[in-house]
Amino acid sequence: MAIIPGQSLTAEPKNAPYENPPQMTKPEDAVFWHLDRLADKTEDLLDAMELGMDVVTLTSGILRGAVMDGRHSVDVSLIIAPIIHEFIKSSADQAGIEYEEGFPDESKEKRRVKYAINSKKARKLLDEYEEKTGEETDYLSGETGSEEEDEEAMSSDETEMMTGEPVAPAGGLMSRPSKNEGEV
Repeated sequence: MAIIPGQSLTAEPKNAPYENPPQMTKPEDAVFWHLDRLADKTEDLLDAMELGMDVVTLTSGILRGAVMDGRHSVDVSLIIAPIIHEFIKSSADQAGIEYEEGFPDESKEKRRVKYAINSKKARKLLDEYEEKTGEETDYLSGETGSEEEDEEAMSSDETEMMTGEPVAPAGGLMSRPSKNEGEV
């Protein structure tokens, strides 16, 4: 049951389990309690993971539920979260289930940053070449042309990759779509 805003002002104080002192104050006690419970509910965990739920979401849900029930505090949850996370991962590994951990994929972000750095280096080299030769070079194909043509030829995705800022559609965000837009 979700807490309604202002509910604490209408209900009797110390009525909810999470408003009272927790049952377990030692992280060790909380870990053993959770591991005992999870060992009994392993099949349910694996079913949830087969349906696409990631390990981080499962772990945080289990720990938040225990805090809401007054089992332990949020501080204890933060301390024991890595242990519960590893237990869930090892259970899935033993069962041979493929799963997502739920951590953001840093490799995509690293590739985006590396691309932006390389693009700036390439632009600097091309600018130096233009100064020496007096020719303007198309940044995308190596052909000569004007900068306005370069910007028109560059897609919004490429512009976003180079600048790191989202690019609005040509007519603006609130413009009406063209007749052919959205057709496959």
